[in-house]
Amino acid sequence: MQLDFPLSRRGDVLPEECSWLREKAPVARVRTLTGDHAWLVSSHALARQVLEDERFSLKDTANAGVPRQYALTIPPEVVNNMGNINSAGLRTAVMKSLNPRQQGLQEFLRATAHELIDAMAAEGGPADLRGGFADPFSAALHCRVLGVPVTDRRRLMSGLDVAFMTAREPFADSALNWYKDVGYFAGQLDAQLAREAQERTGLLGRFAGLKEADPESAHLTDEMFATVAVSLFGAGAVSTSAFLVLAVLALLQRPELIGYLHAHPDRMAGAVDELLRWNLSVGDGLPRIALADVRLGDVLVKEGELVLVLIEGANFDPAVFENPEELDLERADNPHLAFGGGRHFCPASALGRAHAEIALEVLVERLPGLRLAVPAENLVWRTGFIKRLPERLPVAW
Repeated sequence: MQLDFPLSRRGDVLPEECSWLREKAPVARVRTLTGDHAWLVSSHALARQVLEDERFSLKDTANAGVPRQYALTIPPEVVNNMGNINSAGLRTAVMKSLNPRQQGLQEFLRATAHELIDAMAAEGGPADLRGGFADPFSAALHCRVLGVPVTDRRRLMSGLDVAFMTAREPFADSALNWYKDVGYFAGQLDAQLAREAQERTGLLGRFAGLKEADPESAHLTDEMFATVAVSLFGAGAVSTSAFLVLAVLALLQRPELIGYLHAHPDRMAGAVDELLRWNLSVGDGLPRIALADVRLGDVLVKEGELVLVLIEGANFDPAVFENPEELDLERADNPHLAFGGGRHFCPASALGRAHAEIALEVLVERLPGLRLAVPAENLVWRTGFIKRLPERLPVAW
């Protein structure tokens, strides 16, 4: 039997195929959206093997002629963007900008969360928690980190609907969408260069300093710096917002857990870790191309074949997690793979955790009676997108 992949677009229900795959075919042949064949890996142990073995490559998923999950909607060179950061000597600047403990950032996030809830409360419920809170909160974080005006967050978020679309065939205006945002960030870099060094902010401010004073970076174009910024905004904002939306939805479906967090705010970090394990936003798997013949369990994966890591398969594996289908906010041992693994482990994992902890802390403090305003089965789930995501999350309080 060959399954069509992705398995499901709903982010609040574990795909029914997960258990069967993990038990009967932990390395299974599937057909992707493009009609290509791939190996779907669904157990925790084999998922870790793929993510940690450098014979499985992320950057080569952008090569011409390789099997794909879906058509590329961004230029191929962007897929290995962190590799470009390393080779260009930019990694230090990026990692400093992604530090959640940088001065004033957490205070900014907390104030932003309160402002957004104030606006929702002023309009009254029901309100769309995604459009009114999760999206703007995530966008504001990344505007701050990158050093661009927070007031531009809506303009930047709008481009993500195209940038992260999953289509069967390439479409011309995906490139137009990409270069529109590259142009925006190149302009913001120029604005940082025009400032005195002590007035520069965010990653683009650091890039301006490199451009002026670092001989190793002198050959880099504004477009290269802007490409890094576009990639970090897109990947960061869409991931943090999608996680926050699904984390809140999971809590709304278990109101007693909102009460638990309201009573125990000191346990928020562990709760976020469990919500990360529970998260079903990665709907299309994590892709890798085999650079050599590699044995995965009982299957010999051949050089050039596509491998997809099914994160929800790994994160609900009973061989690793006791009672995996229970959302246990006090779970102690939690080696989930929500941030990937190996050399492509998410560099913004600490920032993502801080973002979620502050957002949920403020939400349960301000809106302890938060509830889903419509039946869960009436939520509309986005199709053709890299994340499992409801179009709206109507809530009342």
